[in-house]
Amino acid sequence: MRNKHHIVVLGAGYAGAYVAGNLARRLSPADTEITVVNAEPDFVQRLRLHQLAAGQEIDTPGLADVFAGTGIRLRLARVAAVDTERQVVALAMADGGGELGYDTLVYALGSHVADCGVPGVAEHAFHVTARPAALRLRERLDSLDRRGGGSVLVVGDGLTGIETATELAESRPGLSVALIARGELGARLSAGARRHLRQACDRLGITVLEHTSVGAVEATRVLCADGTAVAADATVWTAGFAVSPIAAASGLEFTENGQIVVDDTMRSVSHPNVYAAGDSAHVIGHNGRPLPMSCASAGSTGRQATDAIVGRLTGHKIAKGNLDYPGNHISLGRRDGILQPVDHTGRARPKYMGGRTAARIKTGILKISLWGIPHPTFGLPKRKRRLATAPDASRREGARAAA
Repeated sequence: MRNKHHIVVLGAGYAGAYVAGNLARRLSPADTEITVVNAEPDFVQRLRLHQLAAGQEIDTPGLADVFAGTGIRLRLARVAAVDTERQVVALAMADGGGELGYDTLVYALGSHVADCGVPGVAEHAFHVTARPAALRLRERLDSLDRRGGGSVLVVGDGLTGIETATELAESRPGLSVALIARGELGARLSAGARRHLRQACDRLGITVLEHTSVGAVEATRVLCADGTAVAADATVWTAGFAVSPIAAASGLEFTENGQIVVDDTMRSVSHPNVYAAGDSAHVIGHNGRPLPMSCASAGSTGRQATDAIVGRLTGHKIAKGNLDYPGNHISLGRRDGILQPVDHTGRARPKYMGGRTAARIKTGILKISLWGIPHPTFGLPKRKRRLATAPDASRREGARAAA
């Protein structure tokens, strides 16, 4: 009996979960086996973690249920290292460790909060890039509400910062919310969208500190680069994101910030049996610019990686998808929002959509993103493809047995 081609997917976020489910539904189990490695047992809607911190409940479907009936093997473990020479992944688990061999690897470990070298961020700041972190912030805000109020300072006016500040201000009106922007508030938006954003902040009572840089974070205040101090009972850091150093240590070609360099099919330029998707991938869009870390990028890179893997393994032509970034969808609480299209250069177009309609569309996008995880090939043919050649048995059997 010949060995099956083993595909290992690292990470079960928006990109990884989609790729795994799609591959399972498009490739024949007679030739392939798929293993997903994830540290948590649930699918986390990262795009809604600011809502969780604000006090709302969000769905967290179990990955075992998400992958039910697909044949996917789920390994609950933390990825400790990737050995691209031996084609094995080192795993860290509660009961020890182990190794998992692969023939094709999909690296989709995503990103986490970056302290940007600012002292005190790791020790004193909260963030919303992981479920435990969002729950920790929620507990802190609950304690402030119980004592009758307090001040919350959100550092960073990117999409995460704007959504977090407006969500907290709307959901917890007893707290005083401020937002620090390095430059002009909403600088990447069109003039009309910037006005809409400023009006929303005024309506929600958010104090905006523009053209302000943070030099340090302390337990009860933030020290600005100009020497001023801003008091805060809770500082929420949304000023940047970073990827895991695992890829850089594995021998894969990577960028200065640790992202894996891939071609337009999401294939590593240095290791042809490794693909990257989502925030972990350095992808040049069709406009010649890198795709930003976002759910939209996770979707387009995940689809392209899936098409490339299926095409190469089955001997079919690889479909090329659209790798352009369409625009920004920003929630401003539950009843307001901004949809900001961008042009081919990534700059905001003059027209935008704001208000309740924009908020409803953003809510719909989130629901579709969640629904699409366990239904990745809805509407596609159900025919599963066999591999074009015998599965590659080059990986170490010892590593497979140890897993």
